[in-house]
Amino acid sequence: MQNSIYWRGLPGHAKGACCSQHMDCLFVEREEKSANTQGVSGKVKERMQAAAGGTDGGARPMLLFPEGTTTNGEYLLPFKSGAFLAGAPVQPVLIRYGKGRVSPAWESIDVKWQIFLMMCSTHSVTAYELPVYIPSQDEKKDALLYAHNVREYMLSFQNYVPLRSSDSRLQDKRAYHTIVLGQGLVLKKGPVPFEGSPPSQVNKKLQ
Repeated sequence: MQNSIYWRGLPGHAKGACCSQHMDCLFVEREEKSANTQGVSGKVKERMQAAAGGTDGGARPMLLFPEGTTTNGEYLLPFKSGAFLAGAPVQPVLIRYGKGRVSPAWESIDVKWQIFLMMCSTHSVTAYELPVYIPSQDEKKDALLYAHNVREYMLSFQNYVPLRSSDSRLQDKRAYHTIVLGQGLVLKKGPVPFEGSPPSQVNKKLQ
């Protein structure tokens, strides 16, 4: 269970890539949901239940990013419930990138430029493994409650990674990118904690 900042590493785990096959990656389509598919949540639940029951054939532990998107590393967004449907214990991990000339969360530029700039600068990253969180009986029955409590648990470790809480979601991020790219979509009121402070013209549309 980990907060997510840098997303450009995902192409290295593209479906069919050698590293993804050796790491037992589970591939899902974000929008995939039909009568013939389990969707993201169903596949995650099945894998976690198999691991908890010892019937996963020795597969690697599942690494999940429950926010469902990335941030600038200063906020923790609401968690999706899919990672908690199995009611299995989870080990939260907090990651913190050191300050550099280029932010690993800078997503509104072309991927080639972002990778080039990242490779031209020095970065550090620290991962903090928190104690395993064992759900209560109430949390096992209520995935939303379980997700909320694990998020609050992670936010309590301010001495490791001083994260702030935000109620922004993926759709807010997509709308923000639309504004940054000059398409003029108006967002709801409130801060949009992605990639630092938005341009002044964006601030006006958020007020």
